[in-house]
Amino acid sequence: MTNILSAVAWPYVNGPRHIGHVAGFGVPSDVFSRYMRMAGHRVLMVSGTDEHGTPILVQSEQEGVTPRELADKYNKVIVEDLHALGLSYDLFTRTTTRNHYAVVQEMFKTVYANGYFVEQVSLGAISPSSGRTLPDRYIEGTCPKCGYDSARGDQCDNCGNQLDPIDLIDPHSRINGETPKFVETTHFFLDLPALAKALDKWLRGRQEEGNWRQNVLNFSLNLVDDMRPRAMTRDIDWGIPVPLDGWAENPNKRLYVWFDAVIGYLSASIEWARRTGDPDAWRDWWNDPEALSYYFMGKDNITFHSQIWPAELLGYDGEGDRGGEPGDYGRLNLPTEVVSSEYLTMEGKKFSSSRGIVIYVRDILARYQADAVRYFISAAGPENQDADFTWAEFVRRNNEELVSVWGNLVNRTASLIHKNFGEIPEPGTLTASDEELLERVRGGFDVVGSLIEKHRQKQALSEAMRLASDANRYLASEEPWKLKGDDNRERLGTVLFTAAQAVRDIETLLSPFLPHATDAVHRAFGGEGVVAPMPDLVEVEDLDGGPNYMILTGDYSRVPAWAPATLEPGQSVPKPTPIFAKIDPKAVEEELERAGAAGGASAGNQ
Repeated sequence: MTNILSAVAWPYVNGPRHIGHVAGFGVPSDVFSRYMRMAGHRVLMVSGTDEHGTPILVQSEQEGVTPRELADKYNKVIVEDLHALGLSYDLFTRTTTRNHYAVVQEMFKTVYANGYFVEQVSLGAISPSSGRTLPDRYIEGTCPKCGYDSARGDQCDNCGNQLDPIDLIDPHSRINGETPKFVETTHFFLDLPALAKALDKWLRGRQEEGNWRQNVLNFSLNLVDDMRPRAMTRDIDWGIPVPLDGWAENPNKRLYVWFDAVIGYLSASIEWARRTGDPDAWRDWWNDPEALSYYFMGKDNITFHSQIWPAELLGYDGEGDRGGEPGDYGRLNLPTEVVSSEYLTMEGKKFSSSRGIVIYVRDILARYQADAVRYFISAAGPENQDADFTWAEFVRRNNEELVSVWGNLVNRTASLIHKNFGEIPEPGTLTASDEELLERVRGGFDVVGSLIEKHRQKQALSEAMRLASDANRYLASEEPWKLKGDDNRERLGTVLFTAAQAVRDIETLLSPFLPHATDAVHRAFGGEGVVAPMPDLVEVEDLDGGPNYMILTGDYSRVPAWAPATLEPGQSVPKPTPIFAKIDPKAVEEELERAGAAGGASAGNQ
């Protein structure tokens, strides 16, 4: 048994999330976490809403509310959507808790004491019209190194190089298109050059292990070649105060949102432990050198998870060029793997809420089953290359795969058993064809499990569905509906028992992908209880006296083992009802029309 940390990217709270977001961080992390629990490991899956930074101020002004009111509004939307998707967080919290503030400030103070923060005067970007600091990511221009015309003020997504807004050619604000004004300002910079050797050594170690997706590793190694100090404070009044004399009292200096957000993985773990009544329980995942940690996100966040966050951890641990000693939290583990997905587009276009090119999680779940969405993301999502969501493909995969293959197998098997026996029949002697099917299904546990462990979820799901197709072919070949009369009674029972055993085990194989359906399949064959626990949506008090807020949490300790089950004859099998709903092909045209109308309205948030 291994302690596994599933560190899931923190969705930004300036609007509802669309399916491109959950395709990158949500569903893949949940499939992995559910599988790892079933494989017998201790999993801690944490995240929350990211709630600081200039974009929140901009959005709150547009909506005529305070930053806190905006954060409360969209935190509620996001947490409800992730709950509806069935994402099994041990804790989904937020960055405006007092616990998070305390953890971030402890991290800053120790990294500072170890000598990895340097105070420098730099040129900051200011909006001429509002006088407000513009965040790096809200400034775009042409990359001075590769000529890419949509580089951001923090990095170029085309060549991967780290940038500052002042480096860009023809910079402009993404908020209103104006050219920013650059003024001198004093900030604390994370001294990445002093941590570069340690970062390079860590990344080379990951390269030798050979577990990372190659595109993620290559991108990360390229970052080491252009390492320079990076500002970790901002001229802004919405964020976490800098915990140093002369800075803490300044109402217009705050820690950079991306400094505080990545620390959320640690602060959420600490909050989870405090809520369990064992305040040090988090250390099993953060101080144990044998523990493993996997960070799930979209590719636009690689820099912060393979450079900035590891650098903060190395600085805290005192492992850079200047040495140092860990703080109160002890030596903290670096990521085992940064599991980054590529981009999901919609009908060939990049998601854009402002242009109506968007499918919000809440909207798609209002019209279609959550497992249909999870199935599409797992089967056709942007695992290691960009993928395109089209309504035609969504409907096709739901109808021709989820319904016609898996749903048909479950319904047909349960119907035949209910009609002929009313319960799981006692099998007779198994034939070669019976044994062959069961052996193939049993072999699926090693194959599918290994693929999920390696973050090859598309192939894992394909293997599980292939076994469902094998079971359908078995039924078609054995033709149990033709086995009539007392002379064929034993053979009929054997065939249906074999099919039911195959369904039972394929149900387990598909459980991480389709948790909502898992319990329904279980009940269809007379099972009781919950086999795929769902998260709970709970309002809690801030542990340190702040306002109440909503969290996702749950008890996932009682899950079936990742192994073939023993099917017991005699279990009552009721008359089945379809578990998956077929989607009318007309829905494709309706959704495209709806998207066209939304595009014309051009409303929403990016």
